[in-house]
Parts: sequence; structure tokens; C-alpha cells
Amino acid sequence: MRLAVAAGLAVWVGATLVLSELRWFNRRPLVERLRPYAPEASPPARTALLSVESFREVIGPVARVTGGRISRLLGVNEELSVRLDRVHSTYDVTAFRVRQLGAATATLAVFGAVEVLSRPPLVIGLVLIVSAPLIGYLVLEQHVAATSAAWQRRIFLELPVVAEQLAMLLSAGYSLSAALNRLAQRGTGACATDLRRVMSRIRQGLTEVEALREWAALARVDALDRLIPVLSLNSEAADLGRLVSQEARAIRRDVQRELVETMERRSQSVWIPVTVATLVPGVILIAIPFTEALRLFTAG
Repeated sequence: MRLAVAAGLAVWVGATLVLSELRWFNRRPLVERLRPYAPEASPPARTALLSVESFREVIGPVARVTGGRISRLLGVNEELSVRLDRVHSTYDVTAFRVRQLGAATATLAVFGAVEVLSRPPLVIGLVLIVSAPLIGYLVLEQHVAATSAAWQRRIFLELPVVAEQLAMLLSAGYSLSAALNRLAQRGTGACATDLRRVMSRIRQGLTEVEALREWAALARVDALDRLIPVLSLNSEAADLGRLVSQEARAIRRDVQRELVETMERRSQSVWIPVTVATLVPGVILIAIPFTEALRLFTAG
């Protein structure tokens, strides 16, 4: 009976692979059938019924919807597409969710193998099986969240220097578009990378102010939100360089204030081990005569 079932499965898989190559069985969608008649259209490569591409097309929407719901349940409110665009990731949302699903499946397989070999108690086994895919999922989710936060931090730290350079170029007679293009071409940091995308959006038809506002909405940095309204006065203010220079000094004061706060917190945290090291011997020295007096009192 087992041999018959195995042979039937093998015949079914083989027949599916053979029939997927026949045009009357694997009927193409209407869009692909009309594509050769469109102007300047190249026919796409055929995708077999059982292939990596077809599997990705099937599992992609499921992984995207499931991953989004899990993220919302875990308290992640920011869209994944925004975070991926912010860090200039080569993955789109579907590809990243499929990668997360693969990591969760691999983690579940590893934990399952460990559970089979070690044979833990039932409760521990259930906890491992439930937590394994969440661990694989959360590792990648935490990675993209940390990368996004680090990119925002880099923009905040680089923004005073970029604003000062922009103010000097504007005061020297550069237009706003020419100054942004020069900073994008000459810079190597996070702001320069984002400015290259801003210049690309300007070449696509947006105005300078619209492209900069799009950058501010994507970056979500408070200092950048204050700088963009100043740059939007490009067509109204004659001394835009002086206004941008004043805003650059204000951003630099914010960076210095945050640096001082960080130094204060670290200086306070130094006293924690000192306090613990001082209190523990003191408690011991107080506890020894107290316990001895209590013993003598109860014995008397």
C-alpha cells in the first residue's frame, strides 16, 4: 500500500511537470498574451508551474499580509516600506516578508530537530515550538528597525554640517538646486545619499521644495522638519543663506544639548557599580553584629 501511494505521488508530480510545458494546459494570462502586440514590448520569460519564481509569487502575498499583522500585534506602527526606503534597501516589502518567513521556517526546523534529539518535557517543548518562528521573525524585524534608527541618527548628526555648507553655497550665489546637487555629488554620508535621491526626484519633475518635503516625510527627523520650511522660502527670501545659517546653528545647539545629556547620563551610570560595591560590604558589616545580638537575646 505504501509503495502504491509513493508511486502515485511520483506519477502525479511527473505528470504536472510534463503538462506544465504544454501550451493548452499552462494557459498564460491575458496580459502576457497581449504583451507582444504592445509597442516596444519584449516578451517575458516563461515561468514553469513548479519553480522558485512561481513559489515566490504564491507565497509572497501570504507572507506580506501575515508579516504586517504580526508587526502590528507586536506594536510596530511604522510601515515596513517606509523603513526600507529610508535606509535605501534593495528589498521591497514582499521580498523582505518572504525572507522573514524563510527565517522563521528555518528556526522552527532547527528548534524541532533539537527538541526531537533532546526530548524535553511537554511544556518546554510547546514553548520552544511556539517561540521558534517568532524568534526567527523578530531577528530580521529588529535588524531593520535598528538600521532605520541608526540612519535617522546619522542624518541628525550630519545635518548641522550639511546645513552650514548649504548656507555657504547659497551665500556664494548658487541656486538651491545647484547647491543641493553639489552637496549630493561631493558628500559621502547619509544626508548626501538622501540628497542624491532628492535630485533624482527633481529630475523626474518635482520642484525642489516638493522633493525636500518628501525627504523630510521619509526621514522623520525633527531638525530636518525645521530646516525644510526655511528652504521653502527660496523664491521669497533674498538672504536665504543667512536664514539657513541661523537654522544650522540652532540644529548644532540641539546636537550639543543631546551630547551633554548623554554625557550626564553616562556619568551618573558610573556611580551605580560604586554604590553597589559600597552598600554590599556595609550591609554585611551591619548584619553580622545584628544577627549575633539577636542570637544572644534569644538564647538568654
